[in-house]
This record gives sequence, structure tokens and C-alpha cells, in this order.
Amino acid sequence: MLVVLSIGLQGCSFGPANPAAQFDPVDAELASASTDALQGVLEQAIALSGSSGGIAGVWAPWSGEWTAASGTVSFDEKAVPTAVDTPFRMGTLTSEVTCSIMLKLVDDGRLDLADEIADDVDWIPSLGGITYEQLCRHSSGVADYYPGLERVIAANPQRPWSDNELVATGMGLARTGPPGSAVTESRTGVLLAAMGMQRHTGQSWASLADQYVFAPLGMEDTGIPAADAGGHGLLGAYSAAIKGDGKPDCATRLDQSDQSSSIGAEAAGATTTLHDLQVFSEAFATGSLWSESTTADQWTTQALSGSVPTWYQGGIGGSTFGPLRGDVSESPGTLTAALTDPSSGLTVVLVLNNSSAGDAFAREAAFALASIGSKADAVDGREAPLVELPWSLEQATANMGKLATCATPAA
Repeated sequence: MLVVLSIGLQGCSFGPANPAAQFDPVDAELASASTDALQGVLEQAIALSGSSGGIAGVWAPWSGEWTAASGTVSFDEKAVPTAVDTPFRMGTLTSEVTCSIMLKLVDDGRLDLADEIADDVDWIPSLGGITYEQLCRHSSGVADYYPGLERVIAANPQRPWSDNELVATGMGLARTGPPGSAVTESRTGVLLAAMGMQRHTGQSWASLADQYVFAPLGMEDTGIPAADAGGHGLLGAYSAAIKGDGKPDCATRLDQSDQSSSIGAEAAGATTTLHDLQVFSEAFATGSLWSESTTADQWTTQALSGSVPTWYQGGIGGSTFGPLRGDVSESPGTLTAALTDPSSGLTVVLVLNNSSAGDAFAREAAFALASIGSKADAVDGREAPLVELPWSLEQATANMGKLATCATPAA
């Protein structure tokens, strides 16, 4: 009786948590010098990425906040302007929610990071030696299903997929390394973790997410829509067609706005809003939903595969970019980024509705916004923190230009 009661109370609250409260944020808009520069970066990012519109926000607790939307929700002739409350797809930032559930289960003693996924997902062979932690660190060695299916998905975005189907695709590819090897993004691994947690707890992903993440944070506008819900009411989604050599064909723009959430499901299928993603980013980066010991495990980082700077590391469910924690995403037709500095509270959220330029472009655009936000002047009575970013605004904007794949003429 007591156990049931304690579990039930976790979904209850006496008002949603406010992760930003620990930073005592100033209730004001950022000064015009900062907002003008931020608006310029947003509009530049929209043009360089070939998007019809974008949404962004920067929160500097010692100075104020800036939220903005620019462009239109689609390329349709009578498209409505994008608004700061326009819902959009989270892309692989959905994985952070799934891994947050795992961290909460660990805190509650219902799961251990070292538990092997094969004990719960016992109907899929060849999972021996892979732990829940490795799945959420993207170090399991299980390949990502998405690159191999990208052309199929682009050609038929409304097609429904089952988790088993997507996982089978990833499992059929060569392993990227042994369990515990260098970090290589794998939506397949996150789907396996989600499947395992649902079997382990007897609860659906939606139930677990509401209990452990959405309800505690007051995230009323976030969740995974029905697989056949399409894209009604959401920011549109576009990408260039892919040539035979794998390069984008910018002359052919694919409309992927009406896509099935099952393409990404528990790894990349959720939708959200600017406000919800800000709140979640702050909670995820600071560990405000779980214990200090679990947060320490979460942000004990590991090197990423490939040629990346040493300040770019992988944690459980997310990455570190210098002092910022969070992640960036490329999903069909959408680029998304959400980053927070757990010391100063500096937070950046960005979404663009053309994925052709890739997640590296979203990362550099978010870096540019963070550079401006980090230098915002403190209001009277407050002291601006020293936010040491390992990149400059000039470097970030130059990289945006280099990574621009299908820029519009306005760029």
C-alpha cells in the first residue's frame, strides 16, 4: 500500500517545478543591443538553412530574456507567420526525455544504469553486454537506423513504422564498436532503452514521461502525437532531395510537414513549444529532477567519435559543448537545438524548418546565439557571470556560412 502511494505521488505536484528559479532570473527583456544582434542571427540562420521560418529564445538570468519568431510556418502561398508559441518537432531531443525517464527510474531504485537491456528486451537477439547507460550514452555500438532509411522516409514521410521495425534496421547494420566504445549517435539505442523501460515497468512511454518529466515541469504542450496525426498546426518541415551521390539537390525541395511521428518515436518523435523546451533544457542540464549523485553520473562525460574538439563530449542522454549542456538535432525537415549552462543559467533554444544543412549548422547557429547572450549586460543590482565559451561569435557565424547547404537568395 505504501509503495503504491509513493509511486502515485511522484506524478502529483504542488505546482510545476521551475528549474530557472535557482538562477533568480530577471523579469525583463534583454537590452536592444543584444536583441538586435540575436534577431540578426535568427534571420541569418533561416536564410542560410533555406527555411521558411524559425523560432528562437535566449535567457540570460542576470540580464533578461529574448524570444522571437521570424518567417512563415511553411512555403505555402498563404502561409501564416511563425509565432513564438508555434509548436514544432523536437527531433532527437526527444531522446533526452527518454533518458530522463531512465535517470528517474534509477533514482527511484526501479532500474540500475548497469542493468542489461537483454534482460528486458529478450525478444531481440545479440544484445548481450549492452547496458541501459550505454544506450543513453550512445556508446552501445548499435548503429543508428536513420541514415539508412533517410531516403525512404523522405520519399514517404506519412508511412507508419513500428519500433521493432526501426530497431531491426539498426541491428542489421555493422556495429560501430563494442559496448562502451566511443560515442556515436544511435536512435536505435534510445528506442531499445524505451522498449526496455516499458517492459521493465509495465508502463507506457507516455505514462512514464508524464509522471517523471512533463507533469513535474508543467510541460503541457509536449508529447509524442499519434503516428497518423500528421503535421497539422506544427511548424512545417522541409529538406532538399538527395542525389545519387548522397549530396542534397537544392533545386528540389521536399515537403515533409505531414510526417508520421513513428519515424522517430521515443527517440525523435515528440513535439513541443519554445517555452516547454526552455524549461526542459534547464531541468535536463542542471539535473533538477533527479539526485546529485545521478546528475554526477549523467555528466561524467565521454569522448565522441570522429574529429571533434575536446570540449565536445557525451553525457547520458545529451552532450556538453564547453560549459553548455544539451543537444542539437537533425530530423526529417527540422533542425533543433536546446543548450543550457548549469552555472549561469544561460539557455538557448532554436528551431528551423529545413534540415538540409544538418545538425552541425544548428549547433553553430545556437553557438552564435549563446555568444551574444553570454555577453548581455547585467541589470542594476546584478553581476554578469563569466561564461567562458570556447568559440567566438565570429567563428560561429563564419561556420554557419560554410555549412549553409541550400541557402535562400536572401542569404
